Amino acid sequence: MTKEELLLKKRFIELSSLAFHKNVPTFTDFLNLNEQNIFYSISKELYTSRFEAYGGYETAERQMIAFIPDAFCCDRMSLYPIRVIKIEPLNKKYADVLIHRDYLGAIINLGIDRSKIGDILVKENEAFLFCHERMTDYLIEQITRIKHTSVRAALASQSIFHYEPQYKILKGSVATNRIDSVLTICCATSRSQAVEYIMTKKVFINGKLIESNSESLKENDIISVRGIGKFVFSGVLSETKKGKIYIEIKKFV
Repeated sequence: MTKEELLLKKRFIELSSLAFHKNVPTFTDFLNLNEQNIFYSISKELYTSRFEAYGGYETAERQMIAFIPDAFCCDRMSLYPIRVIKIEPLNKKYADVLIHRDYLGAIINLGIDRSKIGDILVKENEAFLFCHERMTDYLIEQITRIKHTSVRAALASQSIFHYEPQYKILKGSVATNRIDSVLTICCATSRSQAVEYIMTKKVFINGKLIESNSESLKENDIISVRGIGKFVFSGVLSETKKGKIYIEIKKFV
């Protein structure tokens, strides 16, 4: 591990110890896929085995880890220090077409630590930003312009927030449900390139780094390929006469 990774590991253990000894829930900041993988790799070293990951909605990529005392009981929505901010143009008629990179760039330019920011969901001409609750007021006050578009930012109610991911359906025949085979459908690439993605540590299944091309997939596993996208393995639809399997993949769009 690098120095930064060792410090992160130490922080995970400290948070689990605090939850265990003080009997209070503790939380990490938002973790990217690499950081989530570090967490899962040291989970047996924690003081408590009760923990869960959440990013504000079910399929979030950037997630917080909560360390929860055994006797503690609380619903997830009120447990996590996560808030949702809705960003929309003041005048939709004259608004730029904004993409994820535009929103993220404007937020990072405010000098905010990336670990305090979760996913940004862009839906047509508006976006939903997940952030640490301590950053809410500052972000609402400071987010007034994205590129050339004047915008308003306001707290969105998490109790009524609903996100239905949009998918593109991919189907194809492969020899096996191993990750290297499935990636040829996900990424529309060759098996050798799929193996290259794995060897260069770009592939994650359910937040865990995959370093072996022999890893098998189960129905509804979430596959993330850095720089390519995120996918859901829907499962095997049928078996061909030549012994191959016909699979379905959902690609997040």
